[in-house]
Amino acid sequence: MGVVVAVVIVVVVVVVVVVVVVVAVVVVVAVVIVVVVVIVVVVVVVVVVVVVVVVVVVVVVVVVVIVVVEVVLVAVVVAVVVVTVVVVVAVFL
Repeated sequence: MGVVVAVVIVVVVVVVVVVVVVVAVVVVVAVVIVVVVVIVVVVVVVVVVVVVVVVVVVVVVVVVVIVVVEVVLVAVVVAVVVVTVVVVVAVFL
């Protein structure tokens, strides 16, 4: 009878240990998966933000360059018109 009780106790202890180990492994795997997913999401968000910022900066620089070129071209045209008018007036006077 004592042997049966001892075997039952050993079996119960082994089952409890196995269940605890399996639960611990599942929890560790779940935590690792969550951490990896969070890291991937953070990296993706950072990359998207960096790409958006770079695109916005490039667009702003291109627009500023275009505006500056347009202003310079208008200034050149105005200067040419003024010089032409001055030369024409000077010739006819």
